[in-house]
Amino acid sequence: MARIENYKYSIEEAFRECFYIIPDYQREYVWTDKEVHQLLDDIGEQIDAGSTREYFIGTVLVSPSDQKSHYEVIDGQQRLTTFYLLLCALRHLFQGEPQRQTIGGLISTSYTDSDGETRTSLKLEPRYENAGEVMTKLVELDAAPQAVRAGIQAAGIASFGSLENLVNAYSTLYRYLKDNYDDVAKLKRYWGYLANNVVFIQISTDVSSALKIFETINERGIGLNPMDLLKNLLFTQVKQAQFTQLKDEWKKITKPLEKEKEKPLRFLRYFLMANYAIKNDRGDAVVREDEIYDWFVAKENAALCDYANKPFDFIRKVIRNVDHYIAFANGLGNDGKHNLAMENLKRLTGGAFSLHYILLLAASNFQKPLFDYFVSQLESFLFYYIFTKTPTKDLERSFSQWADKLRIIAEGRDAEDQKVQLNAFVANYFEKNMTGKSQELIDALKRLSLHSMQQYRTRYLLARLTQHVDMAFSGLYTPGSLEPFIKLEIEHILPDNPTTELRNKWANENPNADYDDYKNRLGNLTLLEKPINIVAGNDFYEVKQAEYRKSGNYLTRSLVDLTIVGQNTSISRINAKLVTFPSWDATSIEKRHGMLIVLVQDIWKTTPIDV
Repeated sequence: MARIENYKYSIEEAFRECFYIIPDYQREYVWTDKEVHQLLDDIGEQIDAGSTREYFIGTVLVSPSDQKSHYEVIDGQQRLTTFYLLLCALRHLFQGEPQRQTIGGLISTSYTDSDGETRTSLKLEPRYENAGEVMTKLVELDAAPQAVRAGIQAAGIASFGSLENLVNAYSTLYRYLKDNYDDVAKLKRYWGYLANNVVFIQISTDVSSALKIFETINERGIGLNPMDLLKNLLFTQVKQAQFTQLKDEWKKITKPLEKEKEKPLRFLRYFLMANYAIKNDRGDAVVREDEIYDWFVAKENAALCDYANKPFDFIRKVIRNVDHYIAFANGLGNDGKHNLAMENLKRLTGGAFSLHYILLLAASNFQKPLFDYFVSQLESFLFYYIFTKTPTKDLERSFSQWADKLRIIAEGRDAEDQKVQLNAFVANYFEKNMTGKSQELIDALKRLSLHSMQQYRTRYLLARLTQHVDMAFSGLYTPGSLEPFIKLEIEHILPDNPTTELRNKWANENPNADYDDYKNRLGNLTLLEKPINIVAGNDFYEVKQAEYRKSGNYLTRSLVDLTIVGQNTSISRINAKLVTFPSWDATSIEKRHGMLIVLVQDIWKTTPIDV
């Protein structure tokens, strides 16, 4: 039997001692914002808690190659690739610091091959498709995400599918560090924990044996399910004759979470904070992952849950919350059906933000009209926090405490009184906080460009703006689905890939405005139907105007002309907020950018529900 070795590595040890090769027969990089953020949030939670304990991220299965210290990755490449991209982001952010050189040695280094030649190689080399070229260029550029994307594009490297996933993951990781560790001291603390405390077990054997181990791991599963301790606790509360019933009920909790690839521990945290008043020595009303089981067995909390006297009632409560949790993750309402408010909220939060599930679970017992109203207000509130890139840990304590207020409202029996209380809740917690962040939002939007947020969020922003203008034009007050607007293409009014003639004309007429900066600014972006976009192409604005007039959305048509219909009409009122542009220069982009910011404030705001 082939020799099997295993080592416990920290992240720094692994990338210092090993070269990882992702063979071309392996699955490509498929992680999205959701998976990347789950990993980042889990580590961030340990750091925020001041933990000095090791954080175990599982096993990595490798097979040694002919070259010393070089390993083909059989299982674990999604995690390894993500950590490698995280190292790349850290290296760039540690400008002028000694950590930069240390991390640089974990990204690429020189070694002596079997022929005695000195070679320099990346410490992680993907060999599928054009991934190696993308990764090499990303490492070589050593830049912020927008510059990396532009550099890959300028090099003529095809970036699509899994290759785009690599670039998107780098952008997500970079933004996370910038948003949450915004000074050198914080960044050093983060790097110190990541380098030393984040660990995994590396199992090394020949390819054939490694593939067999991989198959066995996936068939049987390794280690305890995160919810096993709670499961075992509940089994101690029932008679042996009820074991089968309990087992069947338990599957209604675990199976949906497994199917949707939702982390059980994350669900349990949100379940507790949504359903119970959390008390701890820190006074922050937050339950951390490593505190979940201790919370359940504490005498006071056991009485709150009452799983000793009514174990099946407790389990059914968890099941109801799982059903809601999965529905919310899929953009459905608290009735499990399609829901426009939840659809919009999902488009905003994507897979990168999930903390709002605490509030949604707490409000899940509202009647549908009240729940839908609450979701629309929550969308406006979260827009302010997401587009100002406020760290999620700033919200966690508040959401846990606000959930207590929502449960009280949900328990009310008088529908009119519920509306009064919910209006007060929205005014006291959402509106007040949004007012406090209004200038911060304006400043963030002034800096907004195509690549400063995840593209799905930029598309969501443009879609909501376009829908809002169309509704105002038509005199409509109840929005429909964003889907028709989401399907439109993002058009660069100042072309993304200009001709040399156009670029030179811009430089002559706008000497103090960098073309590549202005082309990606919010003011230069609009939505356009694909056939029209193809015809408009990369031409001068004067030529594109004829195509913009053909667009089905008024926000794009209004670039060129305004439709004049009477006075004090829905059209004249929206016209007062729009601007037409006979020509297109830096001043035009800045003016339109400001116009869109004003529209943003008209859209994402709180409104009371009628009593």
